[in-house]
Amino acid sequence: MKAILANDGIAQSGIDKLESEGFEVVTTKVAQEQLVNFINGNNIKALLVRSATEARKSLIDACPDLELIGRGGVGMDNIDVDYAKSKGVHVINTPAASSESVAELVFAHLFGGVRFLYDSNRNMPLDGDSKFKQLKKSYAGGTELRGKTLGLIGFGRIGQATAKIALGVGMKVVFNDPLITEASLEVPFFDGQSVTFDLKSSPFEEVLKTSDFISIHVPAQKNYVLGAKEFEIMKPGAAVVNASRGGVLDEVALVDALESEKIAFAGLDVFESEPNPEIKILMHPKISLSPHIGAATKEAQDRIGLELANQIIKLLK
Repeated sequence: MKAILANDGIAQSGIDKLESEGFEVVTTKVAQEQLVNFINGNNIKALLVRSATEARKSLIDACPDLELIGRGGVGMDNIDVDYAKSKGVHVINTPAASSESVAELVFAHLFGGVRFLYDSNRNMPLDGDSKFKQLKKSYAGGTELRGKTLGLIGFGRIGQATAKIALGVGMKVVFNDPLITEASLEVPFFDGQSVTFDLKSSPFEEVLKTSDFISIHVPAQKNYVLGAKEFEIMKPGAAVVNASRGGVLDEVALVDALESEKIAFAGLDVFESEPNPEIKILMHPKISLSPHIGAATKEAQDRIGLELANQIIKLLK
Protein backbone atom coordinates (compact mmCIF):
# COMPACT_ATOMS: atom_id res chain seq x y z
CA MET A 1 0.00 0.00 0.00
CA LYS A 2 1.53 3.32 -1.08
CA ALA A 3 1.37 6.12 1.47
CA ILE A 4 0.54 9.69 0.52
CA LEU A 5 1.18 12.69 2.79
CA ALA A 6 -1.32 15.51 2.22
CA ASN A 7 0.61 17.99 4.34
CA ASP A 8 -1.62 21.02 3.76
CA GLY A 9 -4.81 18.94 3.84
CA ILE A 10 -6.97 17.44 1.09
CA ALA A 11 -10.75 17.31 0.65
CA GLN A 12 -12.57 14.16 1.76
CA SER A 13 -13.54 13.52 -1.87
CA GLY A 14 -9.85 13.02 -2.69
CA ILE A 15 -9.18 10.85 0.36
CA ASP A 16 -12.15 8.57 -0.44
CA LYS A 17 -11.09 8.18 -4.07
CA LEU A 18 -7.47 7.36 -3.17
CA GLU A 19 -8.42 4.93 -0.39
CA SER A 20 -10.85 3.14 -2.71
CA GLU A 21 -7.87 2.49 -5.00
CA GLY A 22 -5.73 1.09 -2.19
CA PHE A 23 -3.64 4.13 -1.23
CA GLU A 24 -3.07 5.21 2.36
CA VAL A 25 -3.64 8.94 2.91
CA VAL A 26 -1.87 10.67 5.83
CA THR A 27 -3.19 14.12 6.74
CA THR A 28 -0.88 14.83 9.69
CA LYS A 29 0.45 18.39 9.43
CA VAL A 30 4.23 17.99 9.58
CA ALA A 31 6.43 21.04 10.24
CA GLN A 32 8.69 21.96 7.32
CA GLU A 33 11.90 21.14 9.22
CA GLN A 34 10.60 17.67 10.18
CA LEU A 35 9.26 16.82 6.74
CA VAL A 36 12.28 14.89 5.42
CA ASN A 37 12.41 12.62 8.48
CA PHE A 38 8.68 12.00 8.36
CA ILE A 39 8.66 11.17 4.63
CA ASN A 40 11.58 8.76 4.95
CA GLY A 41 10.44 7.26 8.26
CA ASN A 42 6.91 6.55 7.05
CA ASN A 43 7.76 5.36 3.55
CA ILE A 44 5.79 8.23 1.95
CA LYS A 45 5.66 7.92 -1.85
CA ALA A 46 3.73 11.11 -2.66
CA LEU A 47 3.75 14.56 -1.03
CA LEU A 48 0.74 16.82 -1.59
CA VAL A 49 1.01 20.53 -0.74
CA ARG A 50 -0.96 23.74 -1.15
CA SER A 51 0.83 27.06 -0.66
CA ALA A 52 2.18 26.51 2.87
CA THR A 53 4.60 23.57 2.47
CA GLU A 54 7.73 23.90 0.30
CA ALA A 55 9.24 21.10 -1.77
CA ARG A 56 12.72 22.37 -2.59
CA LYS A 57 15.86 20.75 -3.99
CA SER A 58 17.14 19.86 -0.50
CA LEU A 59 13.95 17.92 0.31
CA ILE A 60 13.95 16.17 -3.08
CA ASP A 61 17.60 15.12 -2.58
CA ALA A 62 16.94 13.92 0.97
CA CYS A 63 13.87 11.81 0.04
CA PRO A 64 15.05 9.40 -2.70
CA ASP A 65 11.91 7.22 -2.43
CA LEU A 66 9.52 10.09 -3.13
CA GLU A 67 7.78 9.37 -6.45
CA LEU A 68 5.39 12.31 -6.78
CA ILE A 69 4.85 15.89 -5.59
CA GLY A 70 1.39 17.38 -6.10
CA ARG A 71 0.13 20.93 -5.65
CA GLY A 72 -3.54 21.38 -4.80
CA GLY A 73 -4.02 24.52 -6.88
CA VAL A 74 -2.32 26.32 -9.76
CA GLY A 75 0.94 28.12 -8.88
CA MET A 76 3.94 25.90 -8.20
CA ASP A 77 6.37 28.56 -6.99
CA ASN A 78 6.84 26.58 -3.72
CA ILE A 79 8.13 23.51 -5.62
CA ASP A 80 11.43 23.12 -7.49
CA VAL A 81 9.54 21.63 -10.43
CA ASP A 82 12.32 21.20 -13.00
CA TYR A 83 14.71 19.75 -10.43
CA ALA A 84 12.10 17.25 -9.21
CA LYS A 85 11.40 16.13 -12.77
CA SER A 86 15.15 15.77 -13.45
CA LYS A 87 15.25 13.32 -10.52
CA GLY A 88 12.38 11.28 -11.98
CA VAL A 89 9.76 12.63 -9.56
CA HIS A 90 6.29 13.27 -11.04
CA VAL A 91 5.03 16.83 -10.42
CA ILE A 92 1.31 17.53 -10.78
CA ASN A 93 -1.07 20.41 -10.08
CA THR A 94 -4.76 21.17 -10.57
CA PRO A 95 -4.94 24.19 -12.87
CA ALA A 96 -8.64 23.97 -13.73
CA ALA A 97 -10.18 23.20 -10.37
CA SER A 98 -10.25 26.59 -8.63
CA SER A 99 -10.76 29.09 -11.48
CA GLU A 100 -14.42 29.81 -10.72
CA SER A 101 -13.78 30.29 -7.01
CA VAL A 102 -11.01 32.82 -7.60
CA ALA A 103 -13.15 34.64 -10.20
CA GLU A 104 -16.04 34.94 -7.73
CA LEU A 105 -13.70 36.35 -5.08
CA VAL A 106 -12.48 38.98 -7.57
CA PHE A 107 -16.11 40.02 -7.99
CA ALA A 108 -16.71 39.96 -4.24
CA HIS A 109 -13.96 42.61 -4.03
CA LEU A 110 -15.37 44.53 -7.01
CA PHE A 111 -18.98 44.58 -5.78
CA GLY A 112 -17.80 45.44 -2.27
CA GLY A 113 -15.50 48.11 -3.67
CA VAL A 114 -17.95 50.09 -5.79
CA ARG A 115 -20.36 50.29 -2.82
CA PHE A 116 -17.70 50.84 -0.11
CA LEU A 117 -18.76 47.70 1.78
CA TYR A 118 -15.16 47.00 2.87
CA ASP A 119 -15.20 50.35 4.70
CA SER A 120 -18.82 50.47 5.85
CA ASN A 121 -18.38 47.03 7.40
CA ARG A 122 -15.60 48.53 9.52
CA ASN A 123 -17.47 51.71 10.47
CA MET A 124 -21.07 50.57 10.96
CA PRO A 125 -20.25 48.54 14.10
CA LEU A 126 -18.43 51.59 15.55
CA ASP A 127 -20.74 54.45 14.54
CA GLY A 128 -23.83 52.96 12.92
CA ASP A 129 -26.08 53.73 15.88
CA SER A 130 -24.84 57.28 16.50
CA LYS A 131 -23.84 58.59 13.04
CA PHE A 132 -26.16 56.71 10.71
CA LYS A 133 -27.01 59.74 8.56
CA GLN A 134 -23.37 60.83 8.20
CA LEU A 135 -22.38 57.30 7.16
CA LYS A 136 -25.28 57.15 4.72
CA LYS A 137 -23.99 60.36 3.17
CA SER A 138 -20.35 59.29 3.05
CA TYR A 139 -21.19 56.03 1.23
CA ALA A 140 -23.74 57.59 -1.10
CA GLY A 141 -21.47 57.97 -4.14
CA GLY A 142 -21.48 54.34 -5.27
CA THR A 143 -21.23 53.22 -8.89
CA GLU A 144 -22.54 50.27 -10.87
CA LEU A 145 -20.34 47.65 -12.50
CA ARG A 146 -22.80 47.20 -15.36
CA GLY A 147 -21.67 49.05 -18.47
CA LYS A 148 -18.14 49.57 -17.18
CA THR A 149 -14.94 48.08 -18.65
CA LEU A 150 -13.02 45.33 -16.87
CA GLY A 151 -9.38 44.96 -17.95
CA LEU A 152 -7.73 41.61 -17.35
CA ILE A 153 -3.94 41.33 -17.18
CA GLY A 154 -3.40 37.65 -17.97
CA PHE A 155 -6.08 35.60 -19.68
CA GLY A 156 -5.49 32.01 -18.63
CA ARG A 157 -8.18 29.89 -16.99
CA ILE A 158 -8.80 32.24 -14.05
CA GLY A 159 -8.76 35.36 -16.22
CA GLN A 160 -11.30 33.74 -18.52
CA ALA A 161 -13.51 32.62 -15.63
CA THR A 162 -13.45 36.22 -14.34
CA ALA A 163 -14.33 37.50 -17.82
CA LYS A 164 -17.40 35.23 -17.92
CA ILE A 165 -18.78 36.73 -14.72
CA ALA A 166 -18.07 40.23 -16.04
CA LEU A 167 -19.95 39.48 -19.26
CA GLY A 168 -22.87 38.11 -17.24
CA VAL A 169 -22.95 41.33 -15.21
CA GLY A 170 -23.07 43.38 -18.41
CA MET A 171 -19.51 44.67 -18.41
CA LYS A 172 -17.21 45.18 -21.39
CA VAL A 173 -14.11 42.97 -21.16
CA VAL A 174 -10.63 43.79 -22.52
CA PHE A 175 -7.53 41.72 -21.88
CA ASN A 176 -3.80 41.51 -22.41
CA ASP A 177 -1.88 38.25 -22.45
CA PRO A 178 1.46 37.66 -24.22
CA LEU A 179 0.46 34.08 -25.10
CA ILE A 180 -3.22 34.46 -26.01
CA THR A 181 -4.20 36.70 -28.92
CA GLU A 182 -7.87 35.76 -29.14
CA ALA A 183 -10.36 33.64 -27.25
CA SER A 184 -13.89 32.38 -27.74
CA LEU A 185 -15.68 32.36 -24.38
CA GLU A 186 -18.84 30.37 -23.82
CA VAL A 187 -20.87 31.83 -20.95
CA PRO A 188 -23.25 29.12 -19.65
CA PHE A 189 -26.56 29.80 -17.91
CA PHE A 190 -28.61 27.69 -15.50
CA ASP A 191 -31.03 26.13 -18.00
CA GLY A 192 -28.57 24.89 -20.61
CA GLN A 193 -28.54 28.09 -22.66
CA SER A 194 -25.23 29.76 -23.36
CA VAL A 195 -23.86 32.80 -25.17
CA THR A 196 -20.48 32.86 -26.92
CA PHE A 197 -18.25 35.94 -27.00
CA ASP A 198 -15.20 36.34 -29.23
CA LEU A 199 -12.51 38.50 -27.62
CA LYS A 200 -9.18 39.75 -28.95
CA SER A 201 -6.12 40.73 -26.93
CA SER A 202 -5.36 44.46 -26.63
CA PRO A 203 -1.97 46.12 -26.05
CA PHE A 204 -1.04 46.34 -22.36
CA GLU A 205 -1.11 50.16 -22.26
CA GLU A 206 -4.50 50.26 -23.96
CA VAL A 207 -5.96 47.93 -21.32
CA LEU A 208 -4.57 50.23 -18.60
CA LYS A 209 -5.93 53.37 -20.32
CA THR A 210 -9.44 52.15 -21.12
CA SER A 211 -10.38 50.03 -18.09
CA ASP A 212 -12.52 51.19 -15.18
CA PHE A 213 -11.34 48.16 -13.20
CA ILE A 214 -8.17 46.07 -13.58
CA SER A 215 -7.81 42.50 -12.34
CA ILE A 216 -4.43 40.75 -12.40
CA HIS A 217 -4.21 37.06 -13.35
CA VAL A 218 -0.54 36.21 -13.84
CA PRO A 219 1.84 33.70 -12.23
CA ALA A 220 4.55 34.81 -9.79
CA GLN A 221 6.94 37.27 -11.48
CA LYS A 222 10.39 38.71 -10.84
CA ASN A 223 9.18 42.24 -11.58
CA TYR A 224 6.03 44.18 -10.81
CA VAL A 225 3.26 44.01 -13.41
CA LEU A 226 1.55 47.05 -11.88
CA GLY A 227 3.77 49.78 -10.44
CA ALA A 228 3.92 53.58 -10.32
CA LYS A 229 4.25 53.93 -14.10
CA GLU A 230 1.22 51.71 -14.76
CA PHE A 231 -0.95 53.46 -12.15
CA GLU A 232 -0.07 56.73 -13.86
CA ILE A 233 -1.43 55.43 -17.20
CA MET A 234 -4.70 54.18 -15.67
CA LYS A 235 -7.96 56.12 -15.79
CA PRO A 236 -8.42 58.54 -12.88
CA GLY A 237 -10.68 56.82 -10.34
CA ALA A 238 -10.07 53.31 -11.68
CA ALA A 239 -9.72 50.40 -9.27
CA VAL A 240 -7.50 47.34 -9.12
CA VAL A 241 -7.90 43.78 -7.77
CA ASN A 242 -5.08 41.29 -7.20
CA ALA A 243 -6.05 37.70 -6.41
CA SER A 244 -3.10 36.12 -8.25
CA ARG A 245 0.25 36.32 -6.42
CA GLY A 246 1.85 38.74 -3.98
CA GLY A 247 4.70 40.68 -5.58
CA VAL A 248 3.08 41.30 -8.98
CA LEU A 249 1.68 44.60 -7.70
CA ASP A 250 3.89 47.28 -6.12
CA GLU A 251 2.18 47.96 -2.78
CA VAL A 252 4.14 51.16 -2.08
CA ALA A 253 3.08 52.59 -5.45
CA LEU A 254 -0.48 51.40 -4.79
CA VAL A 255 -0.70 53.31 -1.50
CA ASP A 256 0.62 56.43 -3.27
CA ALA A 257 -1.99 56.04 -6.03
CA LEU A 258 -4.76 55.62 -3.43
CA GLU A 259 -3.55 58.63 -1.41
CA SER A 260 -3.44 60.86 -4.50
CA GLU A 261 -6.93 59.58 -5.47
CA LYS A 262 -5.61 58.35 -8.82
CA ILE A 263 -7.01 54.94 -7.84
CA ALA A 264 -10.43 54.74 -6.13
CA PHE A 265 -9.93 51.46 -4.27
CA ALA A 266 -8.03 48.18 -4.35
CA GLY A 267 -8.99 44.61 -3.54
CA LEU A 268 -6.15 42.37 -2.34
CA ASP A 269 -6.26 38.64 -1.64
CA VAL A 270 -2.46 38.28 -1.87
CA PHE A 271 0.37 40.36 -0.44
CA GLU A 272 4.04 41.09 -1.06
CA SER A 273 5.09 40.16 2.48
CA GLU A 274 2.71 37.26 3.02
CA PRO A 275 2.06 35.82 5.58
CA ASN A 276 2.82 39.14 7.35
CA PRO A 277 1.17 41.84 5.22
CA GLU A 278 2.28 45.41 5.88
CA ILE A 279 0.26 47.27 8.53
CA LYS A 280 -0.05 50.22 6.13
CA ILE A 281 -1.92 47.96 3.68
CA LEU A 282 -4.05 46.28 6.37
CA MET A 283 -5.13 49.59 7.91
CA HIS A 284 -5.75 51.46 4.66
CA PRO A 285 -9.37 52.70 4.41
CA LYS A 286 -9.48 52.21 0.62
CA ILE A 287 -8.31 48.60 0.47
CA SER A 288 -10.66 45.61 0.54
CA LEU A 289 -8.82 42.69 2.15
CA SER A 290 -8.97 38.89 2.24
CA PRO A 291 -6.28 36.46 3.49
CA HIS A 292 -5.35 34.51 0.30
CA ILE A 293 -8.63 32.58 0.10
CA GLY A 294 -9.16 32.62 -3.68
CA ALA A 295 -9.40 28.84 -4.00
CA ALA A 296 -10.82 28.27 -0.53
CA THR A 297 -14.36 27.16 -1.35
CA LYS A 298 -15.84 23.73 -0.60
CA GLU A 299 -16.54 23.20 -4.29
CA ALA A 300 -13.02 24.08 -5.45
CA GLN A 301 -11.39 21.95 -2.73
CA ASP A 302 -13.60 19.00 -3.71
CA ARG A 303 -12.59 19.38 -7.36
CA ILE A 304 -8.92 19.77 -6.37
CA GLY A 305 -9.03 16.64 -4.20
CA LEU A 306 -10.59 14.55 -6.96
CA GLU A 307 -8.28 15.92 -9.65
CA LEU A 308 -5.19 15.12 -7.53
CA ALA A 309 -6.54 11.66 -6.73
CA ASN A 310 -7.23 10.81 -10.37
CA GLN A 311 -3.74 11.94 -11.47
CA ILE A 312 -2.04 10.01 -8.63
CA ILE A 313 -3.97 6.83 -9.45
CA LYS A 314 -2.96 7.17 -13.10
CA LEU A 315 0.72 7.77 -12.33
CA LEU A 316 1.42 5.60 -9.29
CA LYS A 317 -0.91 2.62 -9.55
